[in-house]
Amino acid sequence: MSVTPVEGTWDLAIATPVGRIAAVIELHRRDGRLAGTARGAEEEVPLDAVTLDGDRLSWRQSVTRPFRLNLTFDVAVDGDALAGTSRAGRLPASKVTGRRRTGSADTDADRG
Repeated sequence: MSVTPVEGTWDLAIATPVGRIAAVIELHRRDGRLAGTARGAEEEVPLDAVTLDGDRLSWRQSVTRPFRLNLTFDVAVDGDALAGTSRAGRLPASKVTGRRRTGSADTDADRG
């Protein structure tokens, strides 16, 4: 079984009850472990508990905009695409989709 590479910059779209939110996550290896940051809604936050199990990628992050929330992401990675869900506590899960940026990626993708 090969390991799915996930390092890079990913443009995400999150379909939430308050509307569609665009975000960007950057994933990299630090000391042999996955780490990263998320940008969106005019803030940048670290990713916590970044885990890759086969093609399943998960992480947690805390945000303050549009509301103060602790989010848990669980997505499946397929090449340069990902899809899954984000949960904020007891709220319903939100659909998440994303694409990895390539060398000629559009830098306007992190507009919010």
